[in-house]
Amino acid sequence: MSEVLAVIPARGGSKSIPRKNIRSFGGFPLIAYSICAGLASEFVSRLIVTTDDEEIAAISRDYGAETPFIRPASLAEDNTPDLPVFIHALKWLEESDDYRPDIVVQLRPTSPLRRVRSEEHT
Repeated sequence: MSEVLAVIPARGGSKSIPRKNIRSFGGFPLIAYSICAGLASEFVSRLIVTTDDEEIAAISRDYGAETPFIRPASLAEDNTPDLPVFIHALKWLEESDDYRPDIVVQLRPTSPLRRVRSEEHT
């Protein structure tokens, strides 16, 4: 079976909606929906949140996500593309945990409404 890493990129700063990743949505922090969906998937082997924000990291851990590092501020700016964030996470996991996934999927914390499907429904 393939090793599937789910990565949720969640930075602390936001110009449009301050602290949006941890604001309450339906009674839960917005990021909790992506964490729960990833953890519920039978395909995901490991789920991490990459963030520059200690509060986001703590809330993410409360919902079962790993936060193995705090992302550098230089990778959490308004115009930071996703690819360098993922490269940083993968490099950190390889160097620190000797972990190399076969597949990497992104779960955006700002997309709370998604379905989790099992293998029999794919």
